Amino acid sequence: MSDEPEAKKKKKSQTEDEAPLPKGWEKRMSRSSDEPYYFNMFTGKSQWDRPTKAAMSADSQSNEPKEVQCSHILVKHKGSRRPASWRSDDITRSKEEAIEILKGYQKELDEASDMPKKFQDIASKYSDCSSAKRGGDLGPFRRGQMQKPFEDASFSLPVGQLSDIIDTDSGVHVILRTK
Repeated sequence: MSDEPEAKKKKKSQTEDEAPLPKGWEKRMSRSSDEPYYFNMFTGKSQWDRPTKAAMSADSQSNEPKEVQCSHILVKHKGSRRPASWRSDDITRSKEEAIEILKGYQKELDEASDMPKKFQDIASKYSDCSSAKRGGDLGPFRRGQMQKPFEDASFSLPVGQLSDIIDTDSGVHVILRTK
């Protein structure tokens, strides 16, 4: 029996180890097995097989957009982070009352022939957010810019779709994804 195939395999593996890694990868050593593994610096994930392509960020691997644009109607309550708004200096309604108010707005929106226009009208008159002056429009935003429940709902909505009631530290919201 010849050791030639094993020697060739060993030589190939040494050559691979010396070649630079694709962009975004780091070679690390396992403490438990003393074997090399490869770390994707964008996603924080590891693998045993040597990578052949540049690492991609978690964002670029998903079909999720980098940013979205939404409008919202915010109804604050006495448990909100700041229970005051442009409409009222001291908001005393309960969270349950705020949710009931939003349910009423949802019913109006469901029955509207032009839902985006009706949404803008309601937000302009009744939203407790300063975005009311823009019909509730928050402009474009990326992940990490909004409170997590709001962000998750916004990024999961298809364009033109209305969310269910979303609860955040600011109050309760209905969100309309516009872009």
